[in-house]
Amino acid sequence: MKLLFIINPGSGNHNINLKEVIATHFKGKNVEIELFELPDDCSLDKIKAKIDQVKADRVVAVGGDGTLKLVAECLLNTETPIGIIPAGSANGMAKELGIPKELELALDLVESGSLQKIHVVQLNDEICIHLSDLGFNAYLVKKFDTLPERGMWGYAKATWHALWNHKRMQVELKMEGETIKSAAAMVAIANATMYGSGLKINPDGKLDDELFEIVVVKDYSYLEILKIWLTKLPFNPEKIEIFQTSEVKIFSRHKAHFQVDGEYIGKINTVKAKILPAAITVIV
Repeated sequence: MKLLFIINPGSGNHNINLKEVIATHFKGKNVEIELFELPDDCSLDKIKAKIDQVKADRVVAVGGDGTLKLVAECLLNTETPIGIIPAGSANGMAKELGIPKELELALDLVESGSLQKIHVVQLNDEICIHLSDLGFNAYLVKKFDTLPERGMWGYAKATWHALWNHKRMQVELKMEGETIKSAAAMVAIANATMYGSGLKINPDGKLDDELFEIVVVKDYSYLEILKIWLTKLPFNPEKIEIFQTSEVKIFSRHKAHFQVDGEYIGKINTVKAKILPAAITVIV
């Protein structure tokens, strides 16, 4: 077996030499490995060129959800399986798929795991493998990226700032001949079920069907989300409403903050989203 590891050197614990750990893990095994560290001037073309050159049996994303998204974009609609080594600050998709957070166990899985085809969601010119949203959480992501503090303290500080400064949106959803208008603190386009924190925003989501979910958080109802996280009781539809669809157009009266898989994109008015069924193969 030949494995290509796409390594994000800016991810995770900088006290760990990822290249060294990976090389040591496979030493003496009947596995050929190639290590490619993402350069500062990284582009999709450079990653694709490396994948084409190496012709590996499996390509492994070593980093967070952003690194996985890059690899997924390169291998969209191909049969090449994608492995995941969760080495980022938020590893939402790894948690979603049950990938072990222990490095050695995750490396074992890359070699011995089974394959599963999953869908992705195309959002305007982006693809989403995990979770995207308009509004409050996207603003929080933007604020978090500017803070020197990381971890839970930085997240708490960004959340406090967002609660004081973010305003509700007026949104319109058009899907399957239906139009829904609502005030909303946030609209999530949910491929997966939960954020990297473990907070379950989309309890009924599946990665291998032909639908994704639109979660409309009508007010700052984080107690409502915590309720379902802790008790598995259904959402109160007056506060949070979920729609299943394969295609949607979301319009905000004023430009709203937008993030895809933890990466802040900017402020936009319109999101067009559609499902791309069985678009990538992951190792689970």
